[in-house]
Amino acid sequence: MSAGTISGRIAGAPISWGVCEVPGWGWQYRPEPVLEQMRDLGLAATEFGPDGFLPEAMADKIELLASYGLAAVGQFVPVVLHDPHHDPLPQVREALAPLAAAGASVVVIAAATGADGYDARPELDDAQWTVLLQHLDAIDREVRAAGLVAALHPHVGTMIENAAETERVLAGSTIGLCLDTGHLMIGGADPVAIATADPERIEHVHLKDVRAELVDRVRSGELTYTEAVRRGIYAPLGQGDVDLVTIVRSLEAAGYAGWYVLEQDTVLQAEPTGDGPVRDVAASLRFLIGMGN
Repeated sequence: MSAGTISGRIAGAPISWGVCEVPGWGWQYRPEPVLEQMRDLGLAATEFGPDGFLPEAMADKIELLASYGLAAVGQFVPVVLHDPHHDPLPQVREALAPLAAAGASVVVIAAATGADGYDARPELDDAQWTVLLQHLDAIDREVRAAGLVAALHPHVGTMIENAAETERVLAGSTIGLCLDTGHLMIGGADPVAIATADPERIEHVHLKDVRAELVDRVRSGELTYTEAVRRGIYAPLGQGDVDLVTIVRSLEAAGYAGWYVLEQDTVLQAEPTGDGPVRDVAASLRFLIGMGN
């Protein structure tokens, strides 16, 4: 694998700058400094970030990204999938139009609980699982009809977070996977095993590194997920305990041609006075590019 094979497929994510959809998450940047720093780092593209981060009007959203020379990759769309009385398709359609207009390729779906935040979740019964899988197939058909791909994101504090739940989605639905190397590890899965076992189902990749000591404290219930993020559970790539080299090299060997999104979830207590989060994003970028050297 050479650096040149992936350098044009590395994107940023506003959450690496602390921009998050969860109420009360922390201090939030406006889009301009985030997009400027992405551009100056040499990133090729970005995910949209949460609703309200970029301008609401489709044309303004596209114009702003273009003004910083950034392509659009996709958007994280958390939707309730397990409720038989709730149709998630209208929310997905609302996200689809600006993504398609901006030339994005991926709709990243999370199986939301219906509550704010990611610190607790209910257990699903078999009937709710059936509804969830049917909704995933309907979303997959809808998104493909619009010329994009849907990717289910196993995510801590959602209805799909661990290895067994991820396997149940892969076995019971047609939807592809967003391989988030950090969320999978925190949820108790082995991201290396998933990357190597089902590479053809992986449509999108969120690259995260995590500190195992804090992962253990989240799994034991000692820390909530949000508190662990505040304490730095996410490390710059190559400084944590995820075997990212094996994951990326195995994906490339299997023919993965999608995006690698640098996504180290961050909580900012106040407006940064120094370099801020860009320092860690730059370190992650250097590590990823250096894999090919």
